[in-house]
Amino acid sequence: MKIAITGKPGIGKSTICKKVIESLDCKKGGMLCSDIRKNRKRIGFEIKDILTGKKGILAHVKGSGPKVGKYHVNLKDLNEIGVKAIENAIDSDLIIIDEIAPMELKSKDFIRAVESAIDSEKPMLVVLHQTSRHKLAERIRLEFKVITVNEENRNSIADDIIAILSSANLSSRKI
Repeated sequence: MKIAITGKPGIGKSTICKKVIESLDCKKGGMLCSDIRKNRKRIGFEIKDILTGKKGILAHVKGSGPKVGKYHVNLKDLNEIGVKAIENAIDSDLIIIDEIAPMELKSKDFIRAVESAIDSEKPMLVVLHQTSRHKLAERIRLEFKVITVNEENRNSIADDIIAILSSANLSSRKI
């Protein structure tokens, strides 16, 4: 089973991923992204390898690298942490990728790693940028069950995903 969640920024997609990670009792691998904030203002994004816990900077308002909006993408950390996390996740029971969006899509290595993960036939949960028209995003929309997170369903979607993945032979913990 391959599931993609999408929705507006800040709606809770990453929170849903974290709840799924905590609830499923299986080997999970891949990457998570989270905000870097200073004085309540977002100044960048952190990237984390789910298996190793290794962290780095995905993008920051200060720095160099390709620009997406006001952020500079740190291709070094994206490739050394994010890409490696996805490559290593192929040995896991569940591959999680948060997020497939314009910043991450600046890396050809990232695109290749995601394509390999899709081709692996392993169960996947990915966060997909809502409006991306990149070829990889379009492939995911065609091949995955796509769930749009909104105000009405954001509190129940994680449980729905856990139930779907549990029925695909991934064990869930009681929460």
